[in-house]
Amino acid sequence: MKEYIKLSGQLLEFIEKSPSSFHVVENISQRMEAEGFQLLAEKTQWKLEPGRAYYVKRNDSSLIAFRIPEEAWKGFHVIASHSDSPTFKVKENPEMNQENAYIKLNTEKYGGMIMSSWMDRPLSVAGRVVIEKDGELVSCLVNVDRDLLVIPSLAIHMNREANKSVEYNPQVDMLPLFAGNEGKGLKSNLMDKVAKAAGVKAKDILGHDLFLYVREKGRIFGANKEFLLSPKLDDLQCVYASMEALCRAVPKEYVAVMAVFDNEEVGSGTRQGADSSFLQDVLWRICEGLGRGSAEYQSGLAESFILSADNAHGVHPNHPEKADPTNRPYLNGGPVIKYHGGQKYTTDGVTGAYVKSLCCKAQIPYQTYTNRSDVAGGSTLGNISTAHVSVATADIGLPQLAMHSAVETGGVRDLEYGMQLFEHFLRL
Repeated sequence: MKEYIKLSGQLLEFIEKSPSSFHVVENISQRMEAEGFQLLAEKTQWKLEPGRAYYVKRNDSSLIAFRIPEEAWKGFHVIASHSDSPTFKVKENPEMNQENAYIKLNTEKYGGMIMSSWMDRPLSVAGRVVIEKDGELVSCLVNVDRDLLVIPSLAIHMNREANKSVEYNPQVDMLPLFAGNEGKGLKSNLMDKVAKAAGVKAKDILGHDLFLYVREKGRIFGANKEFLLSPKLDDLQCVYASMEALCRAVPKEYVAVMAVFDNEEVGSGTRQGADSSFLQDVLWRICEGLGRGSAEYQSGLAESFILSADNAHGVHPNHPEKADPTNRPYLNGGPVIKYHGGQKYTTDGVTGAYVKSLCCKAQIPYQTYTNRSDVAGGSTLGNISTAHVSVATADIGLPQLAMHSAVETGGVRDLEYGMQLFEHFLRL
């Protein structure tokens, strides 16, 4: 089997085991432990050693891992990505009795998804629950690992406009069907199912962060097995590539850092998001833990570089007119360097040139992306994180189609290209 197909299969396994951002971080943590990384706690003092590798978590949904060079180092090489994807969050008291015939769940949008893509698919619930144990609040990871829910479409006979542009109301159209009347009354309770999956008692659950996820497994497809079809390619494709690169790379002159933030899809404005102090705190504590002071920290930042890695839009085969006239990335064409005149993407002439140089030295292709000048684009991690840590930054991503759909399409070669770029960057 070709290496890039094998790697893509491993990515799909990682995504399948990561139905929520909490599972993403748990799976990264397990990989870090297997590779000899030492877990650090933010509430304790850090004593770090050259040549060692460490990781730290915040909120169990964001993680920063790093390797320290054996010898003196100049600064930091950081790859930043995000653990979350657009979905629906389960509200408190979620059960809704509909005409004593159905129970549906009260949910709300998390991020900007293509809502229609969530309909008529097998869904379930994953995330975390919080219980009290020995006088302390404890979080428990949970995945109800079976087909549990569906968001049913309205039949074409009842909505003759369904194949035209339709505006969906998330409080009306997007609530998932959970249970029906079994002849004994409507008694099904979501927390009973969640508690059983978490191995706790429903009455002990004091809080929860539960999200819907698509049950369909990712797959490789295409005439020559050249494409990926999977939930959460944005941004777990970059998360996985950076994780693999960090595990393989032995840095020489820069501390190699992988930062995986939560809540990018809702603006990053949380204590575990890119718009928090998390990255700044960790980089400062690395310096402090190795005996460096404030002046050395500042000079180290001046020598540092961040790759903000969040997937990019490929040219759509049915709508090529939606792409910029001259910057047109394609699937399997290599990493995409993203530019924006208004600095929604942080890449400029210097940082873009640096990424192009990295790609050339790693012997991989690269592509460029800008929005059409008459179309507003999205934002990402780069310009948010640099407001806290002023470091030269470029925004990049792997090309994909149907971004923010429940199931997205990518290229199998691009994962390998991304890993090669990231590994080369982290080895410096």
